[in-house]
Amino acid sequence: MNEPEAVQSLAALAQNMRLRVFRSLVVAGPEGQTPGLLSEQLQVPAATLSFHLKELAHARLISQERDGRNLIYRANFDRMNALLGYLTEHCCQGESCSASPLNRESLPSTPTENRVSNSPLNVLFLCTHNSARSILAEAILNSIGKGQFKAFSAGSSPRENQKPNPLALTVLQQAGISTEGLHSKSWDDFAQPGAPAMDLIITVCDNAAGEVCPVWPGHPATAHWGYPDPSEVQGTDAERLEAFRVTLHAIKRRLDLLVSLPHERLESMALETTARTLARQA
Repeated sequence: MNEPEAVQSLAALAQNMRLRVFRSLVVAGPEGQTPGLLSEQLQVPAATLSFHLKELAHARLISQERDGRNLIYRANFDRMNALLGYLTEHCCQGESCSASPLNRESLPSTPTENRVSNSPLNVLFLCTHNSARSILAEAILNSIGKGQFKAFSAGSSPRENQKPNPLALTVLQQAGISTEGLHSKSWDDFAQPGAPAMDLIITVCDNAAGEVCPVWPGHPATAHWGYPDPSEVQGTDAERLEAFRVTLHAIKRRLDLLVSLPHERLESMALETTARTLARQA
């Protein structure tokens, strides 16, 4: 690779969404992905995605192939490795060093990779009021996380003196899940200096997913797992309680899949794709 080609490649990657598209294709490997799947995983409109794919293809960072009625996009690993080689050529004055792209085992591990092996992954669940769905998700993951996950929850617009919905606490207790320490709080609490750094942020209601989020320290992976709001169900006390129980089981099914995944699916580059894939399951 020469200098103009390196500049072209780096320029194509110097945009948030294009970088996320490219990384998703890297994670997908040789099988590649369809535009529809990419659009769903990255939560980006098809027209916007098409523009970014064209820019990446023009820089020869990705390839396109038709498979029947589908288009398949793949990362151009030769081009990626050529860029890495150009950037690290003659590194350390030609001496052998840990920065070589061929010696990835000696590179410093990412924060998420360190956390996978040494401490839990921090997961923040968000909804509007932090009283029902996000509270359920926090409690469930802390219960089944097997020490690999530490769950938190917050709301985009919690009411003054907001507290967890009593029906949410009831179904958790009936399921044998601890409710100790559960309380409603604003998502701003997790954007402050000194707040625990999140590895994954999951919105569990459509309102929170559509709002402008704070700037999260560490640029965590994000995903949206939408669930109907059980607190909006009308009916008898038993019917309302059943709505919360149904929501609890729906959330738990997806979290059961998350905690059962192998470590490599939870590493930093794969975590966002993994979480967004789970949004289509269970």
